[in-house]
Amino acid sequence: MPLNTLFYLALILLSGLVFGRLVRLIKLPNVTGYLIAGLLIGPYLFKLVPLDLTRQLDLVSEMALAFIAFSIGAEFKTSYLKKVGLTPVVIAVCEALAASTIVTAVLVLLKFDVKIAILLGAIAAATAPAATIMVVKQYRARGPVTETLLSVAALDDAVVLIAFGFAMAIVNSLQRPGEVSVMTSMISPFVEIIGSVLLGFLLGILLAIPMRYSKEDPNRLIVTIAFVLLGSALATALRLSPLLLCMCLGAAFINIYTPSNTILRLVENVTPPIFLMFFVVSGMGLDLSAVPKIGVIGIVYVVCRVIGKVAGAYVGAAMMKAPAPVRAYLGYALVPQAGVAIGLSLVAANALPELGQAIRAVILCATLIYELVGPAITKIALEKAGEITRYA
Repeated sequence: MPLNTLFYLALILLSGLVFGRLVRLIKLPNVTGYLIAGLLIGPYLFKLVPLDLTRQLDLVSEMALAFIAFSIGAEFKTSYLKKVGLTPVVIAVCEALAASTIVTAVLVLLKFDVKIAILLGAIAAATAPAATIMVVKQYRARGPVTETLLSVAALDDAVVLIAFGFAMAIVNSLQRPGEVSVMTSMISPFVEIIGSVLLGFLLGILLAIPMRYSKEDPNRLIVTIAFVLLGSALATALRLSPLLLCMCLGAAFINIYTPSNTILRLVENVTPPIFLMFFVVSGMGLDLSAVPKIGVIGIVYVVCRVIGKVAGAYVGAAMMKAPAPVRAYLGYALVPQAGVAIGLSLVAANALPELGQAIRAVILCATLIYELVGPAITKIALEKAGEITRYA
């Protein structure tokens, strides 16, 4: 009997729910269970879901990331930004640059190719906001570490785009000296960031208009979902950042439309199955056979990136005189890495075809490790900071 896509979607939802419940018994976040479910039913282990179908489920990932970015942006109320000031910006820059610098420096010292060291260093700056926000929501974490974490995770995307743009400019100049304009390569990420921010704020302002004339919650929910999906689609079409654009959409909307909290609660009621499917699908893409291929370069990347995140976050928090728990625990909550890093690895692999396979193997293996242990580390960090007061 041939099975259609609806069957596999049902399998994804049910397996994610079961494993999400099972990992609670050992006090791990639901996200870890979703990833394990995907790993088990995916095309690389028990092969319950065929490989070609996993490639067709990119739509789920795009939708989930759009709503996650929208939710993060909705945390940026003007009153909150006035209270925290530049602290999240400084921490985001410090932790991203520290991870990049340490990974690049150690790989160069170990005599690896300078070009691959530079690109892997730039990718090391990326953090996955999806896993972070899911852990925060599950345990209803509250406190200075949580607030700073959400802001830093949101800003991280912008910092990574800039760092990767500079890295690509340097690598292009090393690959083809005199043929590629370094200035053009460096300007490109700034254009992407500015375009994403401006279009995101414009859509947030436009979203507030129909809300003033729509009184029924179902209609408000429909309009909100439509705008979030539209933002992600426009970003992809215009080669902008969907994460940044949807984040700015959420930030503009939360500050312009006064009853926006009601809308956010409506959105939160429909997103759990989308988020669950996103993480199960992410787990389905994790190939355990990549682990033996990474060798020394992969071990250096995985370890040095964590050291850079922890040290950089500490230095940034200390510079801004943030509370002691922020200095001590924030860096550990920035360990997860996924979608953005994988996307950048594709660009890097295209830029260095001769080293493309090595770059992809390192990033995919690191993603497997970070995504499986990252949510648990985030949970432990927030627990140590005293910001988890209940277990869901």
